Amino acid sequence: QVQLVESGGGLVQAGGSLRLSCVAPAMIFDTSTMAWWRQAPGKQREWLALITIDGTPNYVEFVKGRFTISRDNAKRTVYLQMNGLKSEDTAVYYCHANPKSRVPVWGQGTQVTVSS
Repeated sequence: QVQLVESGGGLVQAGGSLRLSCVAPAMIFDTSTMAWWRQAPGKQREWLALITIDGTPNYVEFVKGRFTISRDNAKRTVYLQMNGLKSEDTAVYYCHANPKSRVPVWGQGTQVTVSS
């Protein structure tokens, strides 16, 4: 079974920063638009950002200017740099791969907790 392995979550104070990482197998990463989503307790999963194979990013409005998505093709890794974290950013963060000609894949999630 294809796995996306996330890391980098944790506990941080409001105003702080975290960088999430997600490693994917080459057969998935090389043909995928990669994305980050999150799900807070009692809420639906929401999309945050994506980055295409050629490195073009796109963001949901409420993270623009605070979060940055990037990818390192040599390391098969996508990152989410999160700055200026707020208590409402507390959630489980998920990596998502949307490969060509394959079923999309989710990571297992990594918990981010922002204390106020």
